[in-house]
Amino acid sequence: MFGFNESPQTRDAIELLKADHDEVDTMFKQYGELKEGGRAAERRDLAQRICDALTVHATIEEEIFYPTVRRERGETGDLVDEARVEHQSLKDIIGRLEAAPPSDPLYDAGVKVLSEYVKHHVREEENELFPKVRKLDLDLDALGARMQARKDELNGEAAQGGNGKRKRVGRHASASH
Repeated sequence: MFGFNESPQTRDAIELLKADHDEVDTMFKQYGELKEGGRAAERRDLAQRICDALTVHATIEEEIFYPTVRRERGETGDLVDEARVEHQSLKDIIGRLEAAPPSDPLYDAGVKVLSEYVKHHVREEENELFPKVRKLDLDLDALGARMQARKDELNGEAAQGGNGKRKRVGRHASASH
């Protein structure tokens, strides 16, 4: 899932996050294609994969990346604060999607709005935050390794969910329900 196409050892923290961004963007495009004729079960499965990937991604950012960047006290503080607020909005939409059946008349619209929020968030991170982080005195390779280890752990927890449903992961897992 999400980020395993490249060797995790070769990516620094920003490369890891960008790879996640690219993979979830691909899943949103696939959903757009399914929406036109896909069965409800297929749409639900893909939407759940998107929600799981975003939840894991947000968790590694919130637990590791953002606190590390904030400690550097550069020009990144306001951007990190904005990103955390955006994460909460994304979690709210994810929670609603996970609770709704794909037959809900607003289900596809919910996935679309989630996609638009994610695209906005990604643009800000990649165009504003990441360039500033690259200028900080951080070991991005070591940070990336910590983030990849946590991501692997979270993906393992999610896979243990059983019953055909993925278990909620991360420290905010119950906050979205």
